[in-house]
Amino acid sequence: MESPKKLFTTGEFAELCGVKKQTFFHYDDIGLLKPEYKNDLGYRFYSVQQTEVFAVIEMLKEIGMSLAEIKDFLHFKSPKETIDLLAEKEEAMKKKIAKMQRTQQVIQNKKKQIEEALRLDFDRFTIEESVDESYVLSKNILNCSDKEFTKSIMSFIKYTKREELDIGYPIGGLIRQEQILAADYWNYSHFYMRVEHSAIKEPFIKKAGNYVVGYHRGSYLTIKKTYEKIKTYLSKKGYLICGDSFEEYVMDEVSVNGEENYVTKIMIQVEEK
Repeated sequence: MESPKKLFTTGEFAELCGVKKQTFFHYDDIGLLKPEYKNDLGYRFYSVQQTEVFAVIEMLKEIGMSLAEIKDFLHFKSPKETIDLLAEKEEAMKKKIAKMQRTQQVIQNKKKQIEEALRLDFDRFTIEESVDESYVLSKNILNCSDKEFTKSIMSFIKYTKREELDIGYPIGGLIRQEQILAADYWNYSHFYMRVEHSAIKEPFIKKAGNYVVGYHRGSYLTIKKTYEKIKTYLSKKGYLICGDSFEEYVMDEVSVNGEENYVTKIMIQVEEK
């Protein structure tokens, strides 16, 4: 062998790098990573120093560069260009990590909601103390048509995704106190989604206080029965409705089949008589 260096066959080098040797055949063919030495029979040999080059190639692939882009960079790089490229990719990785963290939060929140829903007693209502919570609202949809209702929720979902506000909390429906008292239970004023307080400039605040909490199982078309049960419960307990109702699915098509198995959480602000 002509080279005094310790060299590795393609198979040995591939094993060292944890890939198939065909990878290095391809990299050689496209001029991305040439072997340190090639003998008269065409056998390729690689040096240990080339593991560093391979590691850089893998890193650049990981941050989204194509093999053609990597080839150009490795062949024409300078220290300043390397710094600029790495700074650019570092920023891209920060955004990717933040997105992955949001996705993890979405998964955790949805998992928690389903676990809580499995422990529910649908025949039991409770009075619970709530702290301030921040929400983002859709446009006003009070007394809107079915077509306007559909367009509004589609627009709201797109908005929350575009602004990266969705962290796994369900989209809810806000029903004003006047509608609740008038038994107008299907007339939402807004859609809402719970958000981190700093996520938007002027969030809608779900006020701290006492809320009656109940759960409806089945289609929203039959939710009137649950509202009437809640009113009867409040009358017996000596409470009055003093605020809005916040409705949100805690079990839907993500976790169950069929509307008859949907679970809707109802929270209405109340006060003692």
